[in-house]
Amino acid sequence: MAYEHLDTELVNELLENGRASLRSLAEELDVSVTTVSNHLSDLESEGVIQGYTPVVNYDAAGYDVTAIMQLKVEGSALSEITATLRDHAQIISVYEVTGDYDIIAIGKFEDTDDMNDQIKALITDPDLTRSNTSIVLETISENEQFRLGADADD
Repeated sequence: MAYEHLDTELVNELLENGRASLRSLAEELDVSVTTVSNHLSDLESEGVIQGYTPVVNYDAAGYDVTAIMQLKVEGSALSEITATLRDHAQIISVYEVTGDYDIIAIGKFEDTDDMNDQIKALITDPDLTRSNTSIVLETISENEQFRLGADADD
């Protein structure tokens, strides 16, 4: 294999099997274990690969309520509010966005009472000027990743 595409192929192999051994990756990519190890270390230090973790099915684990919160924040408090949301255990995604709201946060909760209690606690901040919460009725796709170098048609 040409080394020019090795990093892309290495990431794509890990997307298929995040538990693959260095040896099996080397065999699949037709390079040495040392080459795989070096490239993997580089990808980790560059932040391309940020960790190895299981994909949790929160519904199966009893967190079957997903809430999407849109929050409008008083200008200077944006970083404080996003930090609070980021540090909240059941908030799984936080985005600063353009449009009518400043933040979108996604959380997983055991039931609507759990969601209601936690969202009420989160939105008591006086710097939050407006909020809108939607509850997901059905998850069609979640936690999807795509192979690097993939075209829109793939």
